Amino acid sequence: MACDLEIKERINEYLKKHSYLNLATVSPEGKPMVHSMAFASAGPVVYFGTGNTTRKFRNIEQNPNVAFTVDEDGSDVMNITGIQMEGKASFVTDEAELGQIFQLMLEKFPFMKELPKNPDNVIIKVEPTKAFFLDYAVEFGFRYEVAY
Repeated sequence: MACDLEIKERINEYLKKHSYLNLATVSPEGKPMVHSMAFASAGPVVYFGTGNTTRKFRNIEQNPNVAFTVDEDGSDVMNITGIQMEGKASFVTDEAELGQIFQLMLEKFPFMKELPKNPDNVIIKVEPTKAFFLDYAVEFGFRYEVAY
């Protein structure tokens, strides 16, 4: 059985190798919503941008508890891998931190350098509280659980 440190490292590597996540938020009316997002990561912390008028922005403003999945399409059900993560979302406002995040984003998505700046965009950081690493190669439906 793998230890928590090993699983956390596998999660970090998995996040590095993937570009999109499915973010779950809850509306102020209590309705769940899922958003497909491009993201960058530093360890288990993920970052993504959105406009300050989007539903996900408003949802996170009201309730910072979020969850997301990162996985891939594959036809071999016995070798499914993926991440299910729960965490707290926050809006990044510190200029130094924003600069570091922008560098992470540029490394993953070089085309962003050409995009026009939009003053209505914000960067959201999700810090994990709990994660599951799915590894069906171990056993169908198997997942490791780690706390942060």
